Amino acid sequence: MDYEITVEVVSPLTLAAVRATVPVSGIATTWKPALDKVWAYLRMNHVSNAGLNVFLYHHPEHSGDPMDIDFGVQVSSRFNAEGDIKCVETPSGRVAQTVHIGPYDRLGNAHAAVHRWCKTNNRSIADASWEIYGHWNNNPEKLETTIRYLLA
Repeated sequence: MDYEITVEVVSPLTLAAVRATVPVSGIATTWKPALDKVWAYLRMNHVSNAGLNVFLYHHPEHSGDPMDIDFGVQVSSRFNAEGDIKCVETPSGRVAQTVHIGPYDRLGNAHAAVHRWCKTNNRSIADASWEIYGHWNNNPEKLETTIRYLLA
């Protein structure tokens, strides 16, 4: 798949999220239990306007180190933290972004495309990136995920 990389200035998204510190290899086993907690909290608190799932990655200082990841759901307004559920925001500012269409196990290709674009265009990636997961589709070839990297 060819990825079109665009640069935009974005506003923050407010999330209800559970933070975990995991190596990249641990994301696959960590995201679902974290999101299950968030969705249970939203149901318990009758939050009916919850939006899309968003994973906010806080890049570690050293490549290969575990990273803090906020596994969250977009909400319309800030709220007080409760237990593991925190109110966090994605960064605002200039991002390099692309849209991945297809199965989640190929998201790495989209991330690699953004990294290549940044290198080719002498753009530095800042300390955060995030994935915004589109609405569920039973056909994995139609899944849509927006990937954003904050630029330094």
